[in-house]
Amino acid sequence: MTRHKISLEEFHRMVEAGVFPEDLRLELVEGELLEMSPIGKRPAATVNRLTARFAPLVPERAILAVQNPLVVGESELYPDLALLKPRPDFYEKRLPEGRDAFLVVEVADTTLDYDLKVKLPLYAAGGVPEVWVVDLTGRRVLVHRNPEGRAYREAEALGPGETLAFLGVQIPLEELL
Repeated sequence: MTRHKISLEEFHRMVEAGVFPEDLRLELVEGELLEMSPIGKRPAATVNRLTARFAPLVPERAILAVQNPLVVGESELYPDLALLKPRPDFYEKRLPEGRDAFLVVEVADTTLDYDLKVKLPLYAAGGVPEVWVVDLTGRRVLVHRNPEGRAYREAEALGPGETLAFLGVQIPLEELL
């Protein structure tokens, strides 16, 4: 099997040229194009709940990006939700990068292994300060803070009965799990 790596710039040119169907869910992971499966009902509902909780922060305190691109190194990932630092142009002039994020959230039903082993190290290397992985099957939220290299120095698992807080928004975990 022959693999061909592409750069972020090549990927963007291909997207702009219409090489891929518009509804194709792709991520560029360290030069490789990966097709993502469609989002299921339960993860979609969880993303909608998170969006509703964080919406009051927009646009003064954060920009809420739902399943939009985030550049981390030479990868372009599509986290389920990201809270980005406010910018007057809402990132029209350039895509947001890991250093532009306050928080990234991945909602995992069938993708937990991929989120933890592939995406989490990329977010850490890209400087995303905090990542939540909502593990729907395990009924927990894995919270990762303080990136160092391709890992996070702090990690904790929270479950039912606990509350997450970020930028003043309180989220009882029962709402997510």
